[in-house]
Amino acid sequence: MIRAVADWWDAVELWLTQLPFGFQVLLAGFVLVPLCWFAAVAVDRIVDGAAARLAARRSRGT
Repeated sequence: MIRAVADWWDAVELWLTQLPFGFQVLLAGFVLVPLCWFAAVAVDRIVDGAAARLAARRSRGT
């Protein structure tokens, strides 16, 4: 199973490196921008939740 995934990834990597540079940039932008946005939203929600729990804990302790 892992070998199949590695072979697939090698094929995708080879395909991507053979594209002209402009297409590489566009493709990376269309993939990386949404991934980074979703990661930022996830980190924001995790930090907000942790801060809310910490604030609740501190208010109960006072």
